[in-house]
Amino acid sequence: MKVSTGTGIIMLMWSILAGCSAGHEPVLPFFNSADFTPVWIEKSDPGYTTIHRIPAFSFVDQEGHTVSESDLNGKITVADFFFTFCPGICPRLTKSMGDVQSAFQGDSSVLLLSHSVTPDLDDVSKLREYADLHDVHYNQWRLLTGKRSEIYTVARAGYFADEETGVQKGPDEFLHTENFILVDGKRRIRGVYNGTNPTEVERLIEDIKILKHEL
Repeated sequence: MKVSTGTGIIMLMWSILAGCSAGHEPVLPFFNSADFTPVWIEKSDPGYTTIHRIPAFSFVDQEGHTVSESDLNGKITVADFFFTFCPGICPRLTKSMGDVQSAFQGDSSVLLLSHSVTPDLDDVSKLREYADLHDVHYNQWRLLTGKRSEIYTVARAGYFADEETGVQKGPDEFLHTENFILVDGKRRIRGVYNGTNPTEVERLIEDIKILKHEL
């Protein structure tokens, strides 16, 4: 699903607001709902402790190792959703994620997570084959599989992966989105980007640099 025109305008506005204060480090907003309305919350605000966080999960990566929400703690995470035999947007998403990998090569503070939306077909061996084909570096980029229901739940209720209408969809409806979700070291959503758009991917890379100052 594409980032809507309205959402794109909102993103442009908060990008301008985030960096417009001369003499101050830009600050990224938080996102607490599936409509991706940006909010800025100070630490002194009572709402700071209730900011939405990526919930608990447990999946398996391309090497057969378990990846859980605890692996996101203290990391800057970029998450997306794909499937290995997708002939449409997935190759473009994989290339874009590869560009992010290249921009932060060897940086242990940046973690990339690509979740298969067809986990019944994308088992560990298939993900390992895909990783080899696309130069996925295991120390930074994990391809995840697991129970379909659990992946879809964390995608829609955790990452808001289907954008505005995501939380309204049934659990059996196919999940397919071109959004990249940026998550900070406390598992809070800090940005959404169209992974098929090179300009959006460059903005993502710049926003990761901003978040690195928060670690």
